[in-house]
Amino acid sequence: MTISLKNLQKQVEIEKVIIHSLDCALYQVSVIIHGQELYLADEQGKLLRSHNKMSLQTLFARLPVKRMVLRQQSAYDEMVGQPLRAGDNYLEVSLGNSEMGLVDR
Repeated sequence: MTISLKNLQKQVEIEKVIIHSLDCALYQVSVIIHGQELYLADEQGKLLRSHNKMSLQTLFARLPVKRMVLRQQSAYDEMVGQPLRAGDNYLEVSLGNSEMGLVDR
């Protein structure tokens, strides 16, 4: 499921912001609200993606975010002859709710 930035700004609390590292310098964002993960989309429903992680972080600078993380999922988990993993193989690194790049006017 998705949520628009306009609807996201109406939320009282955002439990977690997840910036997904998809490829070399390509990022996508999801949020967890009321225990449900929603991907951030524009007003036309297209998922928001960026080559600049900081530009995605600044979208949340003035929103009620409890936690922000960068998530990297390993593509190297499928080794020949190895048993299948029971859980996800992703790594999450905590990020600050950065206000870098914002200019107050």
